[in-house]
Amino acid sequence: MTKGFGVDAVLAALGAGLHDVGENYAAELVAKAEALESDPAAAGAGAGAVWHFLGAVQRNKVADLAPWVGLWQSVAREAEGARLARFRPGAAVLVQVDATGLPRRNGCPPSEVAGLVGRLRDDHGVEVRGLMTVAAPGREAADAAFGMVARLADDLGLHERSMGMSDDLESAVAAGTTMVRLGRALFGDRPAAGGR
Repeated sequence: MTKGFGVDAVLAALGAGLHDVGENYAAELVAKAEALESDPAAAGAGAGAVWHFLGAVQRNKVADLAPWVGLWQSVAREAEGARLARFRPGAAVLVQVDATGLPRRNGCPPSEVAGLVGRLRDDHGVEVRGLMTVAAPGREAADAAFGMVARLADDLGLHERSMGMSDDLESAVAAGTTMVRLGRALFGDRPAAGGR
């Protein structure tokens, strides 16, 4: 996760052998991807980047993101999948599961995940690779959320589980995550918003 960091952070990650780069904001992802493509010094390094979009999928941003995003990690509604299918047929996605029930959290309720996965695949031709979730703070909450999402992925025959960030990495690994979303653990504290 290079959210809030400049292109130099992306280049450092790529130089260290990481190829999957996550962003939460559409404009930030597009700007970094375009910068890597247009900078002759960075072009070789940037060619290996696989961009993951982790923010809420806003339908008016899909067209801008579609040329760049290799994996959409936060699909939570059928309308989002339909929009992706229009601009990126066969898009690779993870369905975001709301494992907390907290207000203003993005995600599909666990009881509706199987139906959403089926509709995305069958009705829209979207490639659902797995599930993603964000846990509530605290070890006990993280353990419960990640365990539930891992079982749900198993039940649906989905391989990928994007679970865990810098603060709950251990719980995610114990639950069998296949990818973690690390920002602060790799790059340190984010710069102040005005410093972007």
